[in-house]
Amino acid sequence: MTEKIETLLNEVAAFAPKTWDEVEAFRIRMLGKKGAVTALFDQFKAAPAEQKRTLGQAMNRLKSATVEKINELKARLEELALSSAEASAAALDMTRPAGADRVGSRHPISLVRNRILEIFGRIGFVPAEGPEIEDDWHVFTALNFPPEHPARDMQDTFFIEKDPDILLRTHTSSIQVRVMQSQQPPIRVICPGRVFRNEAISYRAHCIFHQVEGLYIDENVSFADLKQTILHFAKEMFGEKSEIRMRPSYFPFTEPSTEVDVSCNLCGGKGCPVCKYTGWLEIMGAGMVDPNVLEACGIDSKRYSGFAFGMGVERIAMLKYGVKDLRLYFENDLRFLRQFTPVI
Repeated sequence: MTEKIETLLNEVAAFAPKTWDEVEAFRIRMLGKKGAVTALFDQFKAAPAEQKRTLGQAMNRLKSATVEKINELKARLEELALSSAEASAAALDMTRPAGADRVGSRHPISLVRNRILEIFGRIGFVPAEGPEIEDDWHVFTALNFPPEHPARDMQDTFFIEKDPDILLRTHTSSIQVRVMQSQQPPIRVICPGRVFRNEAISYRAHCIFHQVEGLYIDENVSFADLKQTILHFAKEMFGEKSEIRMRPSYFPFTEPSTEVDVSCNLCGGKGCPVCKYTGWLEIMGAGMVDPNVLEACGIDSKRYSGFAFGMGVERIAMLKYGVKDLRLYFENDLRFLRQFTPVI
């Protein structure tokens, strides 16, 4: 053991590292749980009694020398690192213009969705969400879709093959059904989410898109309340000078039903290629909630009335930002997305 101690003392004295990693590796090799010095102390237990005094002093001298060497080396490397940092700072030209860090942005769909929720949130509409995988009753039956309605056809809806009653929701109206089932009026909710339809992908259609739907149910809710709510939204989203018009339409879950157009914000209603020279752009469908829907959800249709509306977020984003191809929202092209980087 005496020879081993002397060999290790010489090794400690000759050790001259250049990096922190070398010092740390040396510390582990000498003082770690399986290190050379630690192993000697384990062997010390079996040494003859008459040698333990001399061996113990030598081993303590080895351990002290090793610890002192490691601390000395760490202090020296810290000093060198500090000197290097000071030299780098001294060489830095503080008058040089700073490099502009690239700032990220939210996706345009997220920007428009959040803006829609903000507008309706200020007039009392509370966000509500629901599952994307739904059953037939919440998506169709409760919303007054007759069994023969075309929307039930496989050409429009993604059904789950193992259970034809389970499907991917085709609209966020299913969220409204769940809200009406779980609470009594007054109800004022705004329902955002992804929806799925079995459609060919093109510049104007996609199999996945986003909707935001609103629902207001209370006593004495009228069509005038619906019109004023949508007009408020149009002015907030597209500008104070925006106007709306309502055209009669049909939806199974509303009666009467209407398609809502907003005056073209590009030409000011004078007519341009974007609005096909009509001066108007379609933005949503709306109407008064059909009494059959209220009754199906357990709400007294003789006491309460309400209105509902729904819009495609991609459609609103296309009108607001002048995007002409729906597919751009799904391609993650940085050249497209960087156009929505905020100015700071």
